[in-house]
Amino acid sequence: MKYKNILSGVLLFSATSGVRAQLPASSPVHGNLQFDAQYYMEDSLIGAPRVPEKLLSNGFANFIFEKDNFSAGLRYESYQPPMLGFDPRYKGSGIPFRYLSYRNGDLEVTAGNFYEQFGSGMILRAYEERNLGYDNAFDGFRLKYKPCNGLYLKGLIGKQRSYFSTGEGIVRGFDAEWNINESFTTRQEKKMQWILGGSFVSKYQADPDPSYILPLNVGAGAGRITMTDGTWNVNAEYVHKINDPSTSNGFIYKDGDALLVNLGYTVKGLGINVSAKRIDNMAFRSDRYAVNNDLFINYLPALTKNHTYELAAFYPYATQPTGEFGFQGEVFYFMKEGSALGGKYGMDVALNYSRAQAIEKNPVDTTGNPDAADMGYTSPFFTPGKEVYFEDFNIEIKRKLSKKVRATLTYMYQNYNKDVVEGRTGFGHVYAHITILELNIKLSSKRNLRTELQHLYTRQDKQSWALTLAEYTIAPHWFIAAFDLYNYGNDNSSQRFHYATGQIGFNKNANRITVGYGRQRAGILCVGGVCRNVPASNGFSLSVTSSF
Repeated sequence: MKYKNILSGVLLFSATSGVRAQLPASSPVHGNLQFDAQYYMEDSLIGAPRVPEKLLSNGFANFIFEKDNFSAGLRYESYQPPMLGFDPRYKGSGIPFRYLSYRNGDLEVTAGNFYEQFGSGMILRAYEERNLGYDNAFDGFRLKYKPCNGLYLKGLIGKQRSYFSTGEGIVRGFDAEWNINESFTTRQEKKMQWILGGSFVSKYQADPDPSYILPLNVGAGAGRITMTDGTWNVNAEYVHKINDPSTSNGFIYKDGDALLVNLGYTVKGLGINVSAKRIDNMAFRSDRYAVNNDLFINYLPALTKNHTYELAAFYPYATQPTGEFGFQGEVFYFMKEGSALGGKYGMDVALNYSRAQAIEKNPVDTTGNPDAADMGYTSPFFTPGKEVYFEDFNIEIKRKLSKKVRATLTYMYQNYNKDVVEGRTGFGHVYAHITILELNIKLSSKRNLRTELQHLYTRQDKQSWALTLAEYTIAPHWFIAAFDLYNYGNDNSSQRFHYATGQIGFNKNANRITVGYGRQRAGILCVGGVCRNVPASNGFSLSVTSSF
């Protein structure tokens, strides 16, 4: 069974590679594929579940045709069945994404499936994140029109993808953006650039529930502004959504709103970025009964650093749409070559601090009006609540030690409210200290060795962890990597497990094959503030990617 499925994946890869070789460079057809499979082995020690099928796989292939002003495409997906951690509703095969698009002068029309974003995405964002199994693409019509220089209009209507089907609600949206400098010849060469934008989005869903009087149409409006002059960059967006009773907010009739402000300053050797946001009752879905990550119309960014190191990403944060104040500040500084701290080659230093906490919520006064309780609560706009959801301070130092050795040293402190972020009760906060040293050693013109030493300490959650990693690359084709994650400080000595993994990979042109074996700890995987639970696993893995 396992060998047959793995062989099928390799044959699929080989067939696509052959197609690429036969297509001329100027061919109007292009695309890509990815096939991931894992053979699961029982491992009761780490809590890896039994997998009756033994081998699970996820695969997709995009095929796109483009010629002149016309394009068409489709994506075939197959889950046989989906790998652990992905929603089981993805089971099966089909073509959930297909579209036709053409451009006629300044008008562009798309029929079928498409992704779209208005402004920062807080009012509307349809996108795909394959590693999370997240895809809320629209199925309908989209129009884009440029009536004059600097003015860009978008309109769309459709339903959202829900696994191999679509959700019940219909989404309608309009967006306008005006680049003032492009509109006036006297301002086109000016360094100071101004951009204004506005959006309106509504959803319609029938009301089959007689226990509530639910709004059938829910609308949201947004306004935004951007100013940049090459040194300073400022942008802000405000969104207001009318009452939208749903499972997400406990079917209250309170309006929702969101504010996001970003400020950036950049000169040679120095960069400063500051961001702040306020979110209140902003879960905006095309189905009022949807839960988890299903059928979100909008996207609420988490103002936290996206960590790529394993231990740094142990406690990731996701935005709380029911209410949150967020803040992030970053400073990037380059210490010049020859300076006291910069040394012979100079040194990069990055400081980052982020914090998310509750908003203040006050019970509604129902005196003389018991129906007022349906409003849920009131919340002063500029008053933060006392409960901290997440806090992250980190400092990263990058320095070239010699012509062949580069080093990165990182320290982080994190305060993670497990009850809020993971929906638990009675667990509380995790306070973690993390230290990481990464070395890149150039052994020759084609050989490189990268190593990582990571350590995490917390008293609240399984105590100390250590990770060692080595990755050896032989350019341009081969790499081999191995790491061991060890929970050596667990209070329960019988739970001090090693999570060891090894991989070998081969690259050629646009093709890549990776084969590995190892253990995966149970945890949460987040990308851009959207998360999914990853169960423990043990087994062999295969990954094939290609493009043509």
